[in-house]
Amino acid sequence: MKKVRDLVDGVLLLDKPVGFSSNDALIKAKRILNAAKAGHTGTLDPFATGLLPLCFGEATKFSQDLLEADKTYETVVHLGVRTTTGDTEGEAVETRDVDPALDVEQIERVLAQFRGPIQQVPPMYSALKRDGKAYYEYAREGIVLEREARPVTIHRLELLGYEAPFLRLSVTCSKGTYIRVLGEDVGAALGCGAHLNALRRTGVGALTAEHMITLDGLAGHADPRSLLAPVDALLSTFPRIDLTDDLAKRFLHGQRLALGKEPAVTVPAEHGRTRIYHDGRLLGTGVLGDYAILAPERLIRTAG
Repeated sequence: MKKVRDLVDGVLLLDKPVGFSSNDALIKAKRILNAAKAGHTGTLDPFATGLLPLCFGEATKFSQDLLEADKTYETVVHLGVRTTTGDTEGEAVETRDVDPALDVEQIERVLAQFRGPIQQVPPMYSALKRDGKAYYEYAREGIVLEREARPVTIHRLELLGYEAPFLRLSVTCSKGTYIRVLGEDVGAALGCGAHLNALRRTGVGALTAEHMITLDGLAGHADPRSLLAPVDALLSTFPRIDLTDDLAKRFLHGQRLALGKEPAVTVPAEHGRTRIYHDGRLLGTGVLGDYAILAPERLIRTAG
């Protein structure tokens, strides 16, 4: 007999363990919570650890926003050794000496080249696809494809420390940035090559590592669902609008609202996406346009 899953809504800030794919971690968390519907917010490499927000139930409607969000990582770059995958999971393909005179000043000059908008060539060991087949599948067959460089932005690149041959870096970057490639490119610019020895994600958009929970912590908790953040944890950067009873009913029926004519409603000064509430309860998201017209965007089931 098929097990009945529960309607569970919320966001789990998971501290993904090393060796788990994002999907492996999602499946285990979903099983622990006995949740009917779940999704993750973008993959984290199996060798990487750290913040993997998992969305359950109505929160899955907003997971795309985190796919688009900036990410923050801490990483250890091993200078002098290149691997097939750009991290510890691959085989060494080249070993070169690291200049014993290399110092922090030289490293900082190189790092400066990678701050701001840059062009980055995606790695062969990635989930990107060509002709319906993932790059990593080609790579495992020994096939190397030409890849076009793509624009990404390194918002912040900070040297945390250098003890040869290891660089410790903190990086905040745009979506689509490969930290493995960044590490390799920094190593190439230093003349010795490199791969990632460790990678830990500490931020996704406005979400931080402060309240992460491990899979073991989740499984061993007396009430694991109490560890879920509310759905609107994904929307904290959006301006908030609180609607009256009548406006809330109209909003939930998909009607556009002229908020400029409603003195009881405080309208944000900026246009764009907003989070909508009634009596302290999230109704969904809307888009605020010219003349204070609010158009419903995504509604959530619990707002009945």
